[in-house]
Formats: sequence, C-alpha cells, structure tokens
Amino acid sequence: MFDIEYKGGNGVVISTKKASAIIDPKLSVIGLKDISTKDSVEIATEARFATNNADAKLCVEGPGEYELGEFSIKGIRATRHLDTEADEPISTLYRIDVGEVRIGVLGNITPKLHEDQLEALGVIDILIIPVGGSGYTLDATSATTLVRQIDPRVVIPVHYADAGLQYEVPQDTLDTFTKELAAPVEAVGAKYKVKSAASISQVLTVIEVARS
Repeated sequence: MFDIEYKGGNGVVISTKKASAIIDPKLSVIGLKDISTKDSVEIATEARFATNNADAKLCVEGPGEYELGEFSIKGIRATRHLDTEADEPISTLYRIDVGEVRIGVLGNITPKLHEDQLEALGVIDILIIPVGGSGYTLDATSATTLVRQIDPRVVIPVHYADAGLQYEVPQDTLDTFTKELAAPVEAVGAKYKVKSAASISQVLTVIEVARS
C-alpha cells in the first residue's frame, strides 16, 4: 500500500506506487542534502523546512484541507516549541490519509495540544513525532504524553541524536524516548512497509526506521 522512510530531522517520505508525499524536505538545515520534491507532494510543518520546489505537484505549508491522488491532507495550526501561547502560531501539524490508514505528523510543537487540535486529528493509526528535546523539539516525556493523548497504534520517532546530523542543539537518543514510552520496539530497516490498515499493530508499538 505504501512505505515510510526516515531521512533525518523531521524529514519523512511516504510513498505509494503512484505518488510520494515528502515532509520537511529542507534537510540542509541539519547538514544534509535537501530531499527533491519533484513530482511529489511537499509538506512543511514550518516554512523554514520547505523547499517550495516549483516542480512539486503540490506544496502544503499551513492549515487547510488538500487532496492529491491517494493523499488526503489536513493541516492544523500549532504553536512551535520555541514560542509561547502569546506568539502567532507558525507551525502546522497534519493528518494524512492514505486509503484507510490515518497518519499523524507533529513537528517541533509545544508539548500540549488543545481539544480542538486533537479533535481535528481524530483517530490516528501511525504517529510521526520528534523526540529529541533540549528545548527545541518535544522531549521524551512530552512526546510520551502526546502519544498517550493521541493513542495511535504505531509511533515512528524522528529528530533524535544522530552523529551524522548537525542539529542546532544536542538531541536526546532514541533510547531515551523508547524507555519513557515503555512500548515494544520493532526495528524495520530503511522502510516501514504498510500493506493494509489491518497489517498495522493492534498494540502500541514503536517502529524504528533507520535513516536512509
């Protein structure tokens, strides 16, 4: 049905046989090459993580509802982790439906979601969430709290310590988060392959996708 690849930072690629959706493709901010979004759907949780490729089929960078091919996308306004409730929200969290599978994508947001945001997300099967902390992203405790609130079947952690990346501030290890969440961990290599909605774990599971 589709694959999920992790590229570093918040960069994730969701690919079906016919199309790809690329989340936060501007990896040059962490010392990597930007992901090409040519002929793909480009989705940014913040403006600074967008490449705004003119060759992308669709560029999504904010709240609203979008449809393209097999992807149904809902953007929901959120406050960045670096900001306060008094600041203008400039981050976006997303719900991406691929067929019957519902994927939630959280960027570097504050550790508390309001009821209207949770309602807009709705039921989520797979949650992609940053866990590195250090005042820049959600830390292990905050990420765990949000996982419990959203109640997905699978969690894919991103934006954690990696010797090959140049984060603005040091990030916690993936182990810090998995120990806090205390859920089973399944390492799947470079791709998490989802064959159908029924193939997704019924018990909360952390899926560790190796950076590719």
